[in-house]
Amino acid sequence: MKKKGTFSYAKYGYLFSLPFLLAFLIFSLYPTLYTAVIGFTDLKGIGKTTFNFLVNDPFANFKAVLSSPTFHTAFSNTLKLWICNFVPQLGLALLLAAWFTDRRFKIPGNGAFKVLFYMPNIITAATVAILFNALFGYPMGPVNDLLTRFGILSEPFNFLVKKDIAQNIVIFIQTWMWYGYTMIILISGILGISPEIFEAAEVDGANGWQTFWMVTLPNIKTILLFTLVTSLIGGLNMFDIPKLFLLGGPDNATLTVGVFIYNQAFSGGYLYNRAAAASMIMFVIIVVVSALLFYILRDRDEAALRKIMKQQEKEHRRKMKEAK
Repeated sequence: MKKKGTFSYAKYGYLFSLPFLLAFLIFSLYPTLYTAVIGFTDLKGIGKTTFNFLVNDPFANFKAVLSSPTFHTAFSNTLKLWICNFVPQLGLALLLAAWFTDRRFKIPGNGAFKVLFYMPNIITAATVAILFNALFGYPMGPVNDLLTRFGILSEPFNFLVKKDIAQNIVIFIQTWMWYGYTMIILISGILGISPEIFEAAEVDGANGWQTFWMVTLPNIKTILLFTLVTSLIGGLNMFDIPKLFLLGGPDNATLTVGVFIYNQAFSGGYLYNRAAAASMIMFVIIVVVSALLFYILRDRDEAALRKIMKQQEKEHRRKMKEAK
């Protein structure tokens, strides 16, 4: 019998984490590494594959993608669609989170409201794409029918052939689908703030607006950073709605980098090498921008305190050496 307290449960932790580890290695890490390798080959469809550095410039695929006008269009569209849906999404989510967590309001049935606001996020992208295609259908569709019936339009209008309108619809869909998720994340962050801080603000005479700006926002800075980075990753990988709703049209107005990569790999020439190169370019962009965001939005007070502690520890070690 082992002495009490010497039994280790660590091996069971490793055992329970093994299924996730295997799934990650097979379905995530291996495809990522294989994609990186393909970017340095001439892989096109089914055929013999050689590495570019054996016969050509090893970065030929990356140069071809970066010099492609279609990629430039896709990248600018991706940035525009993400920024234009993230700003109103975050604003609406902050407003609702402040409303639901305000101690001064007693909202009846707030749980039902949260479920309703979150509901669009659990609807599949294919369903949403079909829904909005039907809503803005031409010449017969609910939107056209309402606008002509109330005299706003004299005749049906084909919304989905206009570039600006198509982009705005995609922006609205993305905002509508994700603001509920962002709201739930922010609510969880606000509920993690100590109630004593809000009580102190009330005692000091702060109103709801002042409490939100001076107490709530500074204390959920980490949650806001998490929301920004995850939204950035999802936004730069935007694929499902632009692809399923308008196939990247009209005239590449909703063509995103995700749709561009799909078209390179599975449409026409089956340029797996170009698609892999574009994927790795986006991977590097996301990593660099995420690192910059973490650096810019870091907690400067905590970083300064950590620096002071390191200096004190170094000074203590120096004095110990001198004492010896």
